Amino acid sequence: MRRRTEILVLLICLVIVTTSFASTVTYDHRAIVIDGKRRVLISGSIHYPRSTPEMWPDLIQKSKDGGLDVIETYVFWNLHEPVRNQYNFEGRNDLVKFVKLVAEAGLYVHLRIGPYVCAEWNYGGFPLWLHFIPGIKFRTDNEPFKAEMQRFTAKIVEMMKQEKLYASQGGPIILSQIENEYGNIDSAYGAAAKPYIKWAAGMAISLDTGVPWVMCQQSDAPDPIINTCNGFYCDQFTPNSNKKPKMWTENWSGWFLSFGGTVPYRPVEDLAFAVARFFQRGGTFQNYYMYHGGTNFDRTTGGPFIATSYDYDAPIDEYGQVRQPKWGHLRDVHKAIKLCEEALIATDPKISSLGPNLEAAVYKTGSGGCSAFLANIDTKSDATVNFNGNSYHLPAWSVSILPDCKNVVLNTAKVNSMSVIPSFIHESLNKNADSTDSIGSGWSWINEPVGISKASAFNKLGLLEQINTTADKSDYLWYSLSMNIKGDEPFLQDGSQTVLHVESLGHGLHAFINGKLAGSRTGNSDNAKVKVDNPITVVPGKNTIDLLSLTVGLQNYGAFFDLSGAGITGPVKLNGLSNGSSIDLSSQQWTYQVGLKGEDSGLPSGSSSEWVSQPALPKNQPLIWYKTNFDAPTGNDPVALDFMGMGKGEAWINGQSIGRYWPAYIASNSGCTDSCDYRGPYSANKCRKNCGKPSQQLYHVPRSWLKPSGNILVLFEEMGGDPTQLAFATRKMGSLCSHVSDSHPLPMDMWGLDSKTRRASNPTLSLSCPSPNQVISSIKFASFGTPLGTCGSFSHGRCSSSKAHSIVQKVCVGSTSCSIDVSTKTLGDPCKGVKKSLAVEVSCA
Repeated sequence: MRRRTEILVLLICLVIVTTSFASTVTYDHRAIVIDGKRRVLISGSIHYPRSTPEMWPDLIQKSKDGGLDVIETYVFWNLHEPVRNQYNFEGRNDLVKFVKLVAEAGLYVHLRIGPYVCAEWNYGGFPLWLHFIPGIKFRTDNEPFKAEMQRFTAKIVEMMKQEKLYASQGGPIILSQIENEYGNIDSAYGAAAKPYIKWAAGMAISLDTGVPWVMCQQSDAPDPIINTCNGFYCDQFTPNSNKKPKMWTENWSGWFLSFGGTVPYRPVEDLAFAVARFFQRGGTFQNYYMYHGGTNFDRTTGGPFIATSYDYDAPIDEYGQVRQPKWGHLRDVHKAIKLCEEALIATDPKISSLGPNLEAAVYKTGSGGCSAFLANIDTKSDATVNFNGNSYHLPAWSVSILPDCKNVVLNTAKVNSMSVIPSFIHESLNKNADSTDSIGSGWSWINEPVGISKASAFNKLGLLEQINTTADKSDYLWYSLSMNIKGDEPFLQDGSQTVLHVESLGHGLHAFINGKLAGSRTGNSDNAKVKVDNPITVVPGKNTIDLLSLTVGLQNYGAFFDLSGAGITGPVKLNGLSNGSSIDLSSQQWTYQVGLKGEDSGLPSGSSSEWVSQPALPKNQPLIWYKTNFDAPTGNDPVALDFMGMGKGEAWINGQSIGRYWPAYIASNSGCTDSCDYRGPYSANKCRKNCGKPSQQLYHVPRSWLKPSGNILVLFEEMGGDPTQLAFATRKMGSLCSHVSDSHPLPMDMWGLDSKTRRASNPTLSLSCPSPNQVISSIKFASFGTPLGTCGSFSHGRCSSSKAHSIVQKVCVGSTSCSIDVSTKTLGDPCKGVKKSLAVEVSCA
C-alpha cells in the first residue's frame, strides 16, 4: 500500500511539474496580458529557413541580448508541403526545433501561420500545386481554397500542440496570426472578401490554441481577433475596438533588395524615433520586420526579381553579425522603454502640446510613478522645451524618454552605441592550383544543350504560359520551332536578314538562332515584361528558333497575384528590315522542354561522370555548367562568394543551393546619396547606396555547409562569365567607431545609480572589440572638439584638442574594451563656449 501511495504522489508531482509552467495569455485595451499581468513586449522577425539550424541559437541569443522578448516568424507552406500531403520539416524547415530553441533562450514566439505570407517569398508562400486544384480561387470565399487553407493551418497548430509549444501548454507561443495584409487588397475581391475574413477568423479561433490570434492590416478583423499595424510608422494607428491593444506587427527596419536595384537602408535614428513614438502614443507590442533578414537560398525568392540577399538592413545582418550602431542603439531604446514599463501598462497616456510639432506624453501609475516621452516631430528644426519646470533640448525628429518624468535616459537622435565597419578579405577559390597551369586549372565543365534535349519534351500548337507549363519545377522553359525558309521570302533582305520580334510576360529571355545566341533581354522589378527586336541572319532551308524563357521568383503580393503569368505569350514574328512585311509564328506547332538537361542529370550535386576538363575552359559563353573542388577558408568568420566576373545563374555547394547569382545586373547610377538625413518620414526609396554597381556581388555561404577540404562548387552560368575570377570573401571587422557629444545622455547602465552620482557623471564614449580574444590594437582617429564626418571618414573640425589622441591611446590600446569621459576635465578644452564631441576610430586584432 505504501509503495502504491509513493507512486501516486510521484505521479501527482509529475503532473504539477508538467503543468505549472502553462501560462494564460489574454489581452485588454492596453496590452497583451500574460498570467494576469500586462506586458510591454519588444519583438523581432527571424525567418527560420533564411538561415541555418547551426545559426539559430546565436541569432536568438543576439536577439535576446538586444532586448527582445519575442521572436516572430512566418510559416512557409510551400516549403513544408512542396507536394500535396508530402511534408518536409527537416533541416532549415525544422519549425519545431526553431520554436524550441527560442523557448530555451527564455523568449516568446509569435507564430504567423498565414498561410499566405508575402515576405518577398516565392508565390507568397503558397505551393504551386494549389493553383491546379479545380475551381480554386485564392484568398476569397472559395470552398476549395478554404478547405486547403484550413487543412494546412490545422496541421501546423496540431504540430505545435503535440510538442506542447503553445503558452497554454507551457510553451513559448503567445500569439498566432491568420491571413496577412489582406486589408490592403480586399476591395479587389468585392463582396466575397468580408465573408472570407469572417470565415478565416472563425476557423482560427476554432483550433483552440489557448492564445490570441491577430490579423495585420485588417481594420475589420472580427472579434476577438486583434487587428494590428504594419509600416514604417504606426504611432497614429488605432485598433478597431477599445478592448484591443495597440500592436505593431511589422516595423520595417529597412527594405528588401531587388536585382537591378540599389541597396536600401534605414538610419537607426529614424527607426528609433518610430519605435519611441509608438510607445509614446499608447503602443505596447512592437515587432521589427526584420531583426535578422538572412538569405533566400535555393529558388525561394519572390518578387519577381527579389535578390538572394534578404539582409533588410536589419539589426543582425545577413551573416548573423550584429549591425552597429543599429543593434546597439535599439538595445538602448528597448532598455529605456522597459524602464517605463510599470507606467506604460498602468494607464493610457495623457498627451499635450509643448508647441508647434512638439508633444509630451505622460504615463502615471497609481502609486505615484511617472514616465514621459517628449517628441519633436519637426523635420528640420531643433527645439528647447519646458516640461515640469525643467528645460530640455530636443533635436529635430527625435524623442526623449524620461522614465521618472524628470531625467532623460535616451534621445533617439543621439546614438551612444559604437559603429562597426565590416570588411571582406578575399582569397582565391583554388589557392592550391599551380599558377603556371593552363587557365581554368581546377575547373571542369559541361555544356547545356541549346534547345530540346530531353525525352520529356512535347509539342503544342501555339504559345504556352510558362508557370502553368512548368509548375515552377524549374526557372527555365524552352520554346523551340523548326521552319523552312526560302531566300525570296518577303520578310527577308538580301536573302538572309530579318528581325526576330518576341513579346514575353517575363521575366527574361535568351533567343538562339540555329544554335547561336542572337539576343537576350530581362525585365525588372517594376516591369517584368520583355520585348525583343533583334536583327538575325537565317539560312536557306531549315532554321531553328530556340527561345529560353526564365523566371526570377514568382509574384508574392497584390490582389490575384497568383494569376500573374510568365513566359512567351507572343506574338513571335519575323519582321522585314524595311519593307513592313512579317510572318507571325505564334500559332505554329512549338516544341516545349521544361527545365534543363543538367537539372535532370543531377549536375548540381557534382557527381556526374560527364564533367570534362580539356581542352580549355570555356569562358564568357552561355549555358555552361562549371564545377571545382576547394578547401574552406580557415577560421570561423562568415564566408561569402564574390561572383564578380560571372553573369547570371545558380550555385550549389556540396549539393545545397546558395541561391541565384546575378552580378551582371547593374543598379542605376542615380538615386544614391553620400549620407541620408534621418529627419523626416522614411520611405523605401529615401536612403539608397551602391549606385552603378552590381545589386548583389557577394553571396552568403553558411559555414555549416562547408567541410575543411574536398568541397564541391557547381555553377550553372546562363549568360556567360569567367569562373576563374570567383573568390572567397571572409567577413571581418574593419574598424570600430564612436562619436559622442558632451550633451549626450549618460550611458544606459548608469541609470540605476543614485541621483547624486549621476549628476557628477559625464557622457561616456565606449568601445569594445567584437571577440573576447581581441584587443584594441591601434587608434586610427581621435578628436575632441568639433570633429566632422562619419565612421571611416572622420576629420578634424575647426577646434580639436591636442591631447585627445594620446589619452585615447593610453586608455584603449591593449584592452578588449575601453570607456572615456566626454568632458573638458578629461580631454581639455580646445574651444571654450562651444559644444564639443569626441570621435574615435580604432582597430582590433
